[in-house]
Amino acid sequence: MAIFRRLRIPPKTTSLVAAACSYSSSCHVPSSRVDLSKHDFGGAGADPGTLPSFRHEAGGGGSRAGRSNSYQWVFLGCPGVGKGTYASRLSSLVGVPHISTGDILRDELGSSGSTSSQLSEIVNQGKLVPDEVIIDLLSKRLAVGQLKGETGFILDGFPRTVRQAEILEGVTDIDLVVNLKLREEALLAKCLGRRICSECGGNFNVACIDIKPENGQPGMYMAPLLPPLQCTSKLITRSDDTEDVVKERLRVYNEMTKPVEEFYRRRGKLLEFDLPGGIPESWPKLLKALNLQDHDGHRDGHHDGRRSAAA
Repeated sequence: MAIFRRLRIPPKTTSLVAAACSYSSSCHVPSSRVDLSKHDFGGAGADPGTLPSFRHEAGGGGSRAGRSNSYQWVFLGCPGVGKGTYASRLSSLVGVPHISTGDILRDELGSSGSTSSQLSEIVNQGKLVPDEVIIDLLSKRLAVGQLKGETGFILDGFPRTVRQAEILEGVTDIDLVVNLKLREEALLAKCLGRRICSECGGNFNVACIDIKPENGQPGMYMAPLLPPLQCTSKLITRSDDTEDVVKERLRVYNEMTKPVEEFYRRRGKLLEFDLPGGIPESWPKLLKALNLQDHDGHRDGHHDGRRSAAA
């Protein structure tokens, strides 16, 4: 089964770039084929935030036998909320690739490609990458995946504008959009606490977030993800993880990407998920909301031995 299993145009001519070029504001965007409000969520007492039971249970051992790898999901959320962490875990669980536009952009930034210097200036200012650039890079990644026989995807970081969402809808059907949410003070602390080992490339977070209950709001604790001893002296900070840039990214997100949430909400595809804390607290609840079982022992968030929210 090709990755574009429900294309409205022949697979050989499918391209996000082609779709973008032919896009106009007057084009018709089909309504959702998955309306969560019309499904039975398990009877009395069921959590209305969970998905219907037609989603399969993910098996263990890395085997894909018996799985229905037809997931075409999108992860939304503010910069630093943890989209990559949770999308990557779910990717391994359900057996489809995690496609991060952030990773694609970082690879391009590290290359000698023609767009590298342009991207560097945009990213360092906390601005959104132009549609034509991100669509071109993502289109190339999807084309490579199609040649490899990939049968689905979890997109992380795209779409970020309504125009991008409309272009994507014109190319393939998105089954579900998971919108991860986290309190702004926690988001800011997480972004400022991110560190990378300059030698091994490992991602860590030195922030210890301990928000006390106040004015009816529950407290929140997120432990740091500290590096091993050999990485401690080699930690560096991303050039765009400064307070001014992080605040600008959040401002731009609220201005440009919030409408994308409404775009998918109107189509019945949006699942809102408030992160209650770090990975140990959030992972099992996210699995429950998605009606997934993790038989590899990841359900409690302790499979890597680290209690941390540094997503």
